[in-house]
Amino acid sequence: MPKFLFVYHGGKHAEAPEEVEKIMAQWGAWFEKMGAAVVDGGNPVGPSKTVSAANVADDGGANPASGYGLFTAANIDAAVGLAKGCPILEAGGNVEVAEAIDM
Repeated sequence: MPKFLFVYHGGKHAEAPEEVEKIMAQWGAWFEKMGAAVVDGGNPVGPSKTVSAANVADDGGANPASGYGLFTAANIDAAVGLAKGCPILEAGGNVEVAEAIDM
């Protein structure tokens, strides 16, 4: 079955312990709902650098990644359907979905 990379952009970081617990529970419920489709639940990411042939920028580009995950789905439309349940959407973020091509 094809694998799809979900790159999370935006969202907000919780600060209060009870808010962190609530958000983690939402992510856990989402992963549980997807079951075997979760290949690697991923992680949040820290500040990034954008590397090009000309230079290295410290800004992570116009829409820096805030996390990632790897999932299986029959096709990209099915993967998009999975992404529509992502908790980051409720936090004002978005999910970029791309097929991971086996080489």
